[in-house]
Amino acid sequence: MTQQMIFVNLAANDLDASKKFFTALGYELDEQFSDENTASVVIGDTVVVMLHTKQRYAEFTKKEIADSTRTSEVLLALSSESREKVDELVEKALAAGGSVSGETQDQGFMYGRAFDDLDGHTWEVVWMGPSALEG
Repeated sequence: MTQQMIFVNLAANDLDASKKFFTALGYELDEQFSDENTASVVIGDTVVVMLHTKQRYAEFTKKEIADSTRTSEVLLALSSESREKVDELVEKALAAGGSVSGETQDQGFMYGRAFDDLDGHTWEVVWMGPSALEG
């Protein structure tokens, strides 16, 4: 069975700024699927974020595009391999112009922090310890 992928499509107010933001987090752009209206950001082997100008994004929907700085259209959660990696990614996001979203969640077996990207999309970064994964 082929591994299923997810392509998260998000509207960006300033595509160039968003590209700089995500590459500052350590992610790569897939130039094959990027152009002046879209940036393909590879998060992992099975997760790709497609950042679109609002004009391009509007081509895919008849709905009003949410102002993600005022409303929440989605919460995006990324797993992390350790507590330290959670902090590392969030600190990179903050240094690149992102902002803190919510409080740090520390339940011992699970640790998470969240940030908003330049367009206000909320990204949660979570580590779950082996005991949480076992059951």
